[in-house]
Amino acid sequence: MLHAGVPRLVEAGVTLAGLHAGDPQRVALEAYPGLLARELIGARSYKSDERAKQTPERLIARKDLVDALEQGRSRLGLRLKLRHAQREELVADARGDRLDAVLCMLQAAWAATQPNHGLPPVIDPLEGWIVTAPWAADARSAA
Repeated sequence: MLHAGVPRLVEAGVTLAGLHAGDPQRVALEAYPGLLARELIGARSYKSDERAKQTPERLIARKDLVDALEQGRSRLGLRLKLRHAQREELVADARGDRLDAVLCMLQAAWAATQPNHGLPPVIDPLEGWIVTAPWAADARSAA
């Protein structure tokens, strides 16, 4: 992402929160779906690209993850509202692409409600920051 993606984002004129000023109405954030998934279902795996590893245990983990998102059990304070068909599609996607997209969407939605997109006041320019990753509470209150 760093070598291929960042130059394209800069060229597109978006703001890379905490790293590069661009159009303030178009903000790019780094999301990591596994961060939110682990918060809700622990270390259980919910997806696999390999058909042989698309197990009943992973199906149950996806169901539990979607349930947790619908019930708003994360620290983000957001609840996912789904129609029955949407829920079924998320659970049925054994590769997890759709569910990962939903997890990233929720991270972005949370960031949109936070001062400075929920990012710490100082961000390592080489590492960036994953939105919703915890950081020191005392730094957050100073922001």
